[in-house]
Amino acid sequence: MPPGSLTRMPDDEPTPDHDGDDGRVVTSYGIASAVLGVLAVAAVALAALIWTQHRSDEDELQYRTRVMQTAADWTGVLVNMNKDTVEASMVKLHEGTVGQLNADFDASVEPYRELVQTLQSRTTGQVDSVAVETIHHEQQGAAPRQEQPELAAFAARTDTVMVVATSISENAGGDKPRTVRWTLRLDVSDVDGKLLISRLEPIR
Repeated sequence: MPPGSLTRMPDDEPTPDHDGDDGRVVTSYGIASAVLGVLAVAAVALAALIWTQHRSDEDELQYRTRVMQTAADWTGVLVNMNKDTVEASMVKLHEGTVGQLNADFDASVEPYRELVQTLQSRTTGQVDSVAVETIHHEQQGAAPRQEQPELAAFAARTDTVMVVATSISENAGGDKPRTVRWTLRLDVSDVDGKLLISRLEPIR
């Protein structure tokens, strides 16, 4: 090349290729966005599940409270019967029953009526404790309780409640007041939203 001559630079200079890097950056952002989206959906689903379970637990707790109150109220009438109120109390107790207990009410409650009429007593009673009882039929030596087939057709559910009560009877003859301890197992059945006693079982 002669001295002093100029050399022309090529028109097409190779330029750095950034297309691959841009693609990788976009892809990374896309994956991150997708993961975050999945996590957000999962978080919403989990929150909904927790809220639903919490609501279900609250509803169950409120229902069991109603069941125990029903058993306590019914027992309260039973342990406060006296010679002046026995007939009215029997009517009220009968109205609060369903199933086999309702059908055989007179025979089931007759011992309590006879006691009041024999003693000619004035009785004051109170419920000491009440709790929903859970029965595990699979326990060794535990005999499963017989269900009432007639209740299955119209009772949404039946819960068993243990009630402990105390009554003090003052006899007309002026004898020393008699204290009676009551331990009852009651079945409370939900019939069309109304809670009724479907079984009465005294525990000795």
